[in-house]
Amino acid sequence: MKLADRLAATWYAPRVTPLAALLWPLSLLFRSIVAVRRFLFRVGVMRSHRLPVPVIVVGNITVGGSGKTPLVRALADELAKRGYRPGIVSRGYGGSNVEPRAVAPGDDPRVVGDEPLDLAETGSPVWIGHNRVGAARGLVQANPRCDVIISDDGLQHYALARAAEIAVVDASREFGNGLMLPAGPLREPVARLRDVDAVVRLVARGVPRPPAATGPETLMSHEPLPWRNLKRPELDANPVEWRGHEVHAIAGIGNPQRFFEMVASLGIAATQHSFPDHHAYTAGDVSFPGAFAILMTQKDAVKCAAFADERFWCLPLRAVIDPALVTLVEEKIHGSQAA
Repeated sequence: MKLADRLAATWYAPRVTPLAALLWPLSLLFRSIVAVRRFLFRVGVMRSHRLPVPVIVVGNITVGGSGKTPLVRALADELAKRGYRPGIVSRGYGGSNVEPRAVAPGDDPRVVGDEPLDLAETGSPVWIGHNRVGAARGLVQANPRCDVIISDDGLQHYALARAAEIAVVDASREFGNGLMLPAGPLREPVARLRDVDAVVRLVARGVPRPPAATGPETLMSHEPLPWRNLKRPELDANPVEWRGHEVHAIAGIGNPQRFFEMVASLGIAATQHSFPDHHAYTAGDVSFPGAFAILMTQKDAVKCAAFADERFWCLPLRAVIDPALVTLVEEKIHGSQAA
């Protein structure tokens, strides 16, 4: 078992494992560093940079995917419908790029990362860079009509001042064993959720979950859109034809099981293949000679398109969010402008 897989199994085990106990002293050190760093930003020793437009940060307190990027996409779409001109910034995780730059459809995912390439399809300007302040400034300078920036991740990137913070929680995994890195999946303590403006819990479609006692909270679910063929986008999928044939499903996301369960809920029996989050696929990774169909997420598709054939299909998702969340974001935008 790879180290990343072993750590994930430890973090989300039903009880504290020996490995988690062994790493616990390091988690205490990490927790102290996190607390000191946040304090230094609060007292002004470390500086936060305010942009000429309000910034909405969408992030989480755990390592790995929790549904942030679909929420960013949904917020950008909804704000655009309400007359705003949003821009999106991201670190570009998984890509080789470091310096601030724009992302456009058709860019190499090995350079710009998979999620920014997906977000570029929104039509909103997307900039990436390890320094999010630099990326956000570059975006605003290149797009002077932009009046709000949404940061995909960056809850812990305190150098970028924000008008609002939205934390996303994957309700299927919550906070694992509740320990800080590296003994657990937490980047910040759970108490951090008391300070954000909204907590958005990702739940399965049609499965209500009780609210947590961590402040304003809404629910979000992922709605599958029609399957899209990577080689020939004009093809219409007929999943009924896949039944009785060899079908494979791949997922290189934070929680692969979430995708596999969605595939199963659509009545498709597929052999499952998990890959690390942001995995850089090669043709050999997905060489299934007897496969009738090879299924994947949209995030995986941008990295498989170069060698895909007509057996490759991706399942785009639409985040279904509470309109009250968009209204809250609007209020924060107006409050920031008034200040």
